[in-house]
Amino acid sequence: MLTVLTRAFRTPELRRKLLFTLGLIGLFRLGQVMPAPGVDVRAVRECVGSATGGVFDMVQMLSGGAMLQLSVFALGVMPYITASIVMQLLSVVVPRLDALRKEGKQAKITEYTRYLTVALAVLNAGTVVALARAGLLLPGCSRPLLRDEGLLAVTVIVLTMVAGACAVMWLGELITERGIGNGMSLLMFTQVVAVFPAYMSKIFVLSPVSFVVMIMSGLFLVAAVVFVEQAQRRVPVQFAKRMVGRRMHGGQSTYIPMKVNQAGIVPVIFTSSLLYLPTLAAPLLGAEARAWVELNLTSGTHPVYMLVYVLLIAGFAYFYVSITFNPVEVADGVRRFGGFVPGIRPGRPTAQYLAYVLSRLTAPGAAYLAVLALLPLVAFAILKDPGTQQNFPFGGTSVLIMVGVGLDTVKQIEAQLQQRNYEGFLR
Repeated sequence: MLTVLTRAFRTPELRRKLLFTLGLIGLFRLGQVMPAPGVDVRAVRECVGSATGGVFDMVQMLSGGAMLQLSVFALGVMPYITASIVMQLLSVVVPRLDALRKEGKQAKITEYTRYLTVALAVLNAGTVVALARAGLLLPGCSRPLLRDEGLLAVTVIVLTMVAGACAVMWLGELITERGIGNGMSLLMFTQVVAVFPAYMSKIFVLSPVSFVVMIMSGLFLVAAVVFVEQAQRRVPVQFAKRMVGRRMHGGQSTYIPMKVNQAGIVPVIFTSSLLYLPTLAAPLLGAEARAWVELNLTSGTHPVYMLVYVLLIAGFAYFYVSITFNPVEVADGVRRFGGFVPGIRPGRPTAQYLAYVLSRLTAPGAAYLAVLALLPLVAFAILKDPGTQQNFPFGGTSVLIMVGVGLDTVKQIEAQLQQRNYEGFLR
């Protein structure tokens, strides 16, 4: 990886792209630490450390520590990521979106995604500010987080956060267009990595032995995630020879790559967002219902929380794979270009075979996601140390984001290096 980055910085065009990407990432981090107008910074800094637990740690990690601090970029990339996932799901249900996808009109789908991002940003910002105004954003905090709780001041804070979410969306699209890698993925990667130095320093202060053990465990976990993320089942495809004019075309062999973790990080994000809803709705429920939610669905170490977490991840994994990989469409595409899977008839038998292979791969993929997401929760239950639990950085979601985005970015840099430094077949 270091060799690839060194070669990239030696290429003038790639160096400009990398510096442009790093500059926008720095601007993104500046917006995440800049407080929104009307926020009491001292009160937020004093109270943010008291918010612990599975839900609040997840919010801190996915927002880079910005949401609970009520910064300008407090919402981060989550509105855009959520809007993209929702549009992907709606394309299966809404015929108009499905037609746009098949016709290749991605610009129109992107436009709809932007509108949905703004709507979700308004909803998220309003919820966050309302919780801060009611003293529910940071439980246990006795100081008011807002200097002025009037309607005008609250409206200004909400509009600032919505404008920040739109600016983050713009930065991500600029990175994708003029930089290196997928912009939104890199910004999410930045959010996750940003909280690591503070976490690791706190762990080292609490216990140097725990620090060393956690580093070794983290390296092993990252290596295991890289191994599984790269694993794939290659379904061979043979193309028949055909005469076009006076030339013979076809006859080559290729394959359909089917990853073990076909769903990626989406099921974990879906599950985390869904489990956050009961916590948000708990203050609106009765005393008994709120007590049950706080006991079972707020603490990440509770068995009920773990069971629901695993079941939702497995269910979302099967659901997401079923809508993103259509065996019928893949089989029709292979048949249209004169290809076939050896030993399988083209058309419907090929689609049934691909569906069978996909179901066999989704089962270990869903189990892998569930185990990976459950590892930090089990570690919390075993450690029973609030300080270590609060600063545990190697969660399943964070490792998946870091490894997935890191591998994809390095592959894109290598591809661009090969285009500019092609050595040929003979040396």
